[in-house]
Amino acid sequence: MKVTGAELRTIRMPLVSPFETSFGVEHDRVAILVRVIGTVGGDRRPVEVHGWGECVAMEAPLYSSEYAEAAAAVLRRYLIPRLLAASNAGTDVTAETVDALLEPFIGHRMAKAALEMAVLDAQLRGTGQSLAAYLGATRTTVPSGVSVGIQPSVAALLDVVGEYLAEGYVRIKLKIKPGFDVAPVEAVRERFGELIPLQVDANAAYTLADARVLRRLDAFDLLLIEQPLPEDDLRQHAELARLVRTPICLDESIVSPRAAADAIALRACSVINIKAGRVGGYLAARRIHDLCQANGIPVWCGGMVETGLGRAANAALAALPGFTLPGDVSASDRFYAQDITEPFVMDDGRITVPTGPGLGVAPIGAVLESYTVSTEWIQA
Repeated sequence: MKVTGAELRTIRMPLVSPFETSFGVEHDRVAILVRVIGTVGGDRRPVEVHGWGECVAMEAPLYSSEYAEAAAAVLRRYLIPRLLAASNAGTDVTAETVDALLEPFIGHRMAKAALEMAVLDAQLRGTGQSLAAYLGATRTTVPSGVSVGIQPSVAALLDVVGEYLAEGYVRIKLKIKPGFDVAPVEAVRERFGELIPLQVDANAAYTLADARVLRRLDAFDLLLIEQPLPEDDLRQHAELARLVRTPICLDESIVSPRAAADAIALRACSVINIKAGRVGGYLAARRIHDLCQANGIPVWCGGMVETGLGRAANAALAALPGFTLPGDVSASDRFYAQDITEPFVMDDGRITVPTGPGLGVAPIGAVLESYTVSTEWIQA
């Protein structure tokens, strides 16, 4: 494919309710969208194609060092111009070559993932293949879990969990932080019983000195404890794994296939949450899936409050055979009154994997415009 230009678009979408984690509260979703324009078919009969990518970096650097404004800046100044220059030099730009082309620029995995996603969407639209088929999906639907933010009280938490269970979500993930951990988990178990798949996510809010508190969670038969300790401390995660019975899952620590291999070798986790944006794209996410499958490590697909674009891609990823635990691919109305694509709707606790070319979804023009903060066009 020859890349001829790209559009950067910043959007702001209000959430249906505030989403609180150990690192803060979100009221809106600010997202950087990338639309790549290119041609396929050579010089004789070129056909124009376009593809969409979504950057999952948050508005502020709270989940990771990346944030939306910085992602837009690096895309504008370095990453997109690199692909344009390669195309102008005669290089065939494909999703498989994006990683190598962008390798000179250190870090910025979420920005790189957004650009790779846009190229991949355009490439697959050109060939008529779905992202799910390209990645190697083996299922047409995926189980839908829901992430429940920290609530003002345990009573409020019970009400929210009850509503999600009534809607049909098949797994509940509770956000926890020091001071809001054992009591809410115990209350949810007492109210809803032992048969509900339940897990917790600390977003790196604890230290190894909190092992005694975390060990108390063993009593509640959780699927896993997600990212209890700082992201750069695999050694202490390995130590914690020896002190608790509940499986340790890593999220923020897994920034690449190499990091996943290290975590597995150190026995720092027994489950991995794969987020394509965090690891640099869907091709790297598939490599981590393959690595974990070869080592008997179950994986699941995490979410970053994506729009319908990212949700479509995550559904395709979660349909791979190694994703044996329910992920965070929820219905659109979990976060948005109106999504920028046709909404994803849960049916009997499952989300249907798109089968159309590329992502299988596209933004609805009027809706996209209503959320747009700014746009800019970048070309050689």
